[in-house]
Amino acid sequence: MKLTPIMQKFILHWGEMGTRWGVNRTVAQIHALLYLSPQPLHAEEIVETLEVARSNVSTSLKELQGWHLVKIVHVMGDRRDHFESVKDMWEMFMVIVEQRKQREIDPTLTMLRSCVLEGEADKQTPAEIKQRISASLEFMETLTGWYEQMRTVPQPTLLKLMKLGARITALLGRK
Repeated sequence: MKLTPIMQKFILHWGEMGTRWGVNRTVAQIHALLYLSPQPLHAEEIVETLEVARSNVSTSLKELQGWHLVKIVHVMGDRRDHFESVKDMWEMFMVIVEQRKQREIDPTLTMLRSCVLEGEADKQTPAEIKQRISASLEFMETLTGWYEQMRTVPQPTLLKLMKLGARITALLGRK
């Protein structure tokens, strides 16, 4: 696939941002390439386009599939696996948020709940520290509850809410 300078800029930046989000640079660059590509690409096309090692592409594609951001598709007359990315930015965002929740927030909630339960019988940990842990749990549960509610809101309605921004406080009677 021939990349224009704008495509190169996008892919390089997506890779850089990936490192800041805790994602391997090549994984993020492959994701960006597949996102921009008008048709599914096979691994060799990715290798040639991005000039990265075949093994790196293979590992990166598996990771992207694990995140549910890339899927295998088949092309008539070609026995190779081809890959395509989620193209809708809103859907991509929701997939990433759900995956992050499962990988980061859910284990944190489990640990915090365990600490709170263990803290009930713990005489060594100061009450102030137990309170901070409880406050952390309460915050995380509130955040998770809000997320669970928001993910069921239809996209057009959620977009309207997002565009309201801080103006929503006026609807709530706060200034």
